[in-house]
Amino acid sequence: MRPHGKLVRPRRHVPSGSSVRLRLTALYGSLFLISGAVLLTITYLLVKNVTSPGHIISSPNLHPQTPNRGHLPTAASQHFVDLHQLLVQSGIALAIMTVISAVLGWIVAGRVLAPLRTITAATRRISEENLHDRLAMAGPRDELTALADTIDGLLARLEAAFDAQRLFVANASHELRTPLALMRTTLDVAVAKPDGVPPQVRALDAELRDGLDHADRLLDSFLVLARAQHGTLTDQSPVAVDRIITAALATRAEAIAEKQIQVQTALAPIRVTGSELLLTRMIENVIENAVRHNHRNGLVHIAYEVDGDVARLVVDSGGPVLDQHNVTQLAQPFRRLGAERTRSQNGVGLGLSIVAAVAAAHGGSLELQARPQGGLRVQITLPGAMSPQPAGAHG
Repeated sequence: MRPHGKLVRPRRHVPSGSSVRLRLTALYGSLFLISGAVLLTITYLLVKNVTSPGHIISSPNLHPQTPNRGHLPTAASQHFVDLHQLLVQSGIALAIMTVISAVLGWIVAGRVLAPLRTITAATRRISEENLHDRLAMAGPRDELTALADTIDGLLARLEAAFDAQRLFVANASHELRTPLALMRTTLDVAVAKPDGVPPQVRALDAELRDGLDHADRLLDSFLVLARAQHGTLTDQSPVAVDRIITAALATRAEAIAEKQIQVQTALAPIRVTGSELLLTRMIENVIENAVRHNHRNGLVHIAYEVDGDVARLVVDSGGPVLDQHNVTQLAQPFRRLGAERTRSQNGVGLGLSIVAAVAAAHGGSLELQARPQGGLRVQITLPGAMSPQPAGAHG
């Protein structure tokens, strides 16, 4: 299970400048420049040696006694001038061709790396959206297709591992309900004797039923968590989140009144596309957490608003001062903070784990922050907000 704090799908930033492409372009240009410089040096040395003044003097066509001997200094000077011009012009040509080779290297590097960019984009999309898809890269059997096949094999193993984990959790949860039901039946039979049962037995019956209720909640949470982590939502529809929030508060009205918690809401009638069952469980867990771990005479402020096409739910609740480092781990399974949370008999330690999983299944995220004055801020973002209207204050 990945660590939770600000829970977003991992995305590694890839520079737009494509550093590998730049390095390949620099390599191509450098190799061409070095090769051209070596070629230019060799050419210069060969031309210099072949057409040196010594060769001119010893030429059979220029005998020392001939009248042309007076023209030797002029021929030598012209030789050095021509050699210098050759060197300069060759250097200019080398510089021009180095620039051209760098441009061509940039183009060639882009074409070489294009399949890798395609593989990267497809792998990111598959890993974030659907492990059932595969790259299935076509083309000749080379290093790139071998890399794509390796990634496909890795995705297949990941899919099998995730499916096995979810199937185990779901099957185990279902199978454990049978012995729990048998235990309840045994308790019913034990306390239903016509001649009555001692008070000690009834006290034991109450404790056992509390334990069974806790186990039922734990199994139910496992099932919801497994479904949320499955990643594929088959029952998506427009969901009025503000109504779910209102209903969840009404359900916990007795607990709120008992602690004398002041509840303030600012709810916009915004709908999001998703599973109503999972979104309902997510919101109920957040509100339950805010009420259960609050101080007496505490405060719960719930804001549901829209920002573009993203719906944002922010729940601020009172409570003890928490450490931010520990708060970031609250969304991991079975993580609690403080003695009160550790001794809680009603929670199962999966509440915020379910919140994070449901938010991620809907393409959203969960962020947890310790409030400086005490308590916790829970912020959930959900994409796909529809029909935003001005928020109205309630409460």
